[in-house]
Amino acid sequence: MPRPPEGALLKALGGATSEMNEQWIETAYTISTWVLPAILAITLHEAAHGFVAWRCGDSTAWQLGRVTLNPLKHIDPFGTILLPGLLLLLRVPFVFGYAKPVPVNFHALNNPRRDMVLVAAAGPGINIAMAIVAGLLAHLAVLLPPAAMEWSILNLENAIAINVILAVFNMIPLPPLDGGRVAVGLLPNFLAVPLSRLEPFGMTILLGLLFVLPMIGQQIGQNLDVVNWLLRRPVSEVIDFVFRITGNG
Repeated sequence: MPRPPEGALLKALGGATSEMNEQWIETAYTISTWVLPAILAITLHEAAHGFVAWRCGDSTAWQLGRVTLNPLKHIDPFGTILLPGLLLLLRVPFVFGYAKPVPVNFHALNNPRRDMVLVAAAGPGINIAMAIVAGLLAHLAVLLPPAAMEWSILNLENAIAINVILAVFNMIPLPPLDGGRVAVGLLPNFLAVPLSRLEPFGMTILLGLLFVLPMIGQQIGQNLDVVNWLLRRPVSEVIDFVFRITGNG
């Protein structure tokens, strides 16, 4: 049996190792452009709920240290880290996650019905504001050295996408999502009361819409991805709006 050329195995192993290292570097680089904007989006979203609740008379979140920019106070080990990571590994077409909800005692608010709307809207509102800030910062990023500029712009683009998706998703009118609480506060009682009664089951309904219904659709050959159908156009239009008003359109 002929022997391979001297050093061929080492070269092959070296090439494979080099390719693996490049893949790890590329993966780490990609993750680095998503982690920071995601953590900021989640942290400020939850802190905004707590801050507005405190300003409206409920100090529950303040006393528990949730009105803070420290992400460790808001991260849920399963909902913020394990679940999105698992979905990424499974290469599903969407990523879903959540932070620890800020506790709010609605009865302690100065005007419970009105202030519930303000507290709920604060999270999506700060996300839209952050998307706009990211769009404005893109004009400064071009002043950085090329490598830093590329990394910064990717972070800012991802910040716009994450914040807009988080804002629009949370405005789905289903309690306990922010949109559900806004709807309960604005609708007349004959509609608000039955909607508010869905809150204990809201997360189960949402998970069914996100996971179970699309899986059933795949089995019967139908597209039943209702959440994607509902959110695709609003997300696209809000992102376009952010790009236009920040001069990036």
